[in-house]
Amino acid sequence: MAKKFKIGVLTFGDGREFLKKDLETVNANFQKKVKTHLENDGFEVLAAEEVIWQNRLAVKYGKMMRAADVDCVIFNYCVWAWPGFARVAAQFCPKPIILYANLNPGYPAMVGMLANAGSLDQIGIPFFKIFGELTDKKIYEKLKAAILGISAFNRMKGLTYVNVGGRSLSIDTAIADPALWMEKFGIDVDHVDQMELVRRAELELENPAKVEKALAYCRKHVRKIHWTKDDATMKCTEDLVKRSLAMYYAMTDLCDEFGYDFCGIKGQRELTEHYATSDIPEAVLNDYYGPAGEPHDPIVCSTEADMDAALTMQIFNLITGQPVLFADIRSYYDDKKIWDLCNSGAHATYFAGKSKDPIENLKNVEFRPEGFYYPAGGASVYHIAKPGEVTLARLARSGSTTHYKLVVVHGEFVSFGAEEDEKLAAIEQDNWPHAFCRFDCDMETFIQGINCNHIHGTYGNWVEELKVFCRAADIEFVLLG
Repeated sequence: MAKKFKIGVLTFGDGREFLKKDLETVNANFQKKVKTHLENDGFEVLAAEEVIWQNRLAVKYGKMMRAADVDCVIFNYCVWAWPGFARVAAQFCPKPIILYANLNPGYPAMVGMLANAGSLDQIGIPFFKIFGELTDKKIYEKLKAAILGISAFNRMKGLTYVNVGGRSLSIDTAIADPALWMEKFGIDVDHVDQMELVRRAELELENPAKVEKALAYCRKHVRKIHWTKDDATMKCTEDLVKRSLAMYYAMTDLCDEFGYDFCGIKGQRELTEHYATSDIPEAVLNDYYGPAGEPHDPIVCSTEADMDAALTMQIFNLITGQPVLFADIRSYYDDKKIWDLCNSGAHATYFAGKSKDPIENLKNVEFRPEGFYYPAGGASVYHIAKPGEVTLARLARSGSTTHYKLVVVHGEFVSFGAEEDEKLAAIEQDNWPHAFCRFDCDMETFIQGINCNHIHGTYGNWVEELKVFCRAADIEFVLLG
């Protein structure tokens, strides 16, 4: 499944040869501690075989990091280390660099790290400094947040996003300049007409083995499918559900053929008025599995072809590896101090059960007929998000089309019991998925702090990782609350 982050470790030392032998054991032991700690947490670690105590070694192992395509590099300090070596090695390494000083009172490890930090700072090489013992949970969490945030930023370079359909419903915050994405993140943007999705879906329906298998799986495991007659005002027929399932396979086929890493589907208005809604494909693309339960890593897909939504979701996915929510900020209930986050598409079924097992999630999911917004008809993927700690965010361009900021809010999804949740959902939209969320800030702070109708996030506390990402990407970080 998801490729592990590959972390480089370079240990720096004193440039005086007569000290080399005496310090070798100290350096080796501390480097092994760092390597082992990271490997035990699931990271792939590439560590230099020698301590860097000469420029030629700084060049050798800096180039090794580049050749190995590591996601980030830790410069490790456990003794005094000559600062010039860091400058030489850093030019070959992905940035920012993590400078880590072990807790080693018998030797001036902290002195070495701070001197090296000053050396890098003078020439504009970005870095993060961490000092302490990795067995201290707070210290290790700080290091891990830096690793995840920096690695996510570096993994964005070379990705390709496909925008299927273009701007939806005149939502200006959903469209970004492809040149800006390339300049700031190293991401290419391609555009495909929605007609291509329909064409490929029709080919799937002509050879319907995959669609039929997926439909049988959904019939078996989705809690309820609300079938309607063909002439119903709000339709959810077998033919329409098959079209939606076919669009999933059409989208994965398109991504496979052209190497697209993440995507957005316009939906409104052409698909939703003349073909079928794309809620099912959007949901399961973002899941750990396809509509027949076939496992896959989440493929970020934003509804309404919202580019900055997809980018926010991709950042979350790279950091966490988890499915990421796409939702409208639909309503606020002051008596309960909760927000109703609700949108027809891209709300992964993962949130219905908080499980990697599709059966566990789908038993809480219903396919309900779409409403009057979507006259073509089709199924909406209805469920209520499971309770749990969450981090939500939205990338926005503020004051300029090139100035990005990430607005972040921490909180929790909550439940009031199945019956009460159903009643609450029906007030807004009885056929769309909902997440009832309590934020770590008051209503007014949130309203004034965000200028977009869409928000995204996933389970867990990822505030520090997002903060690191923003520093790495030179993005303004805004935490509400």
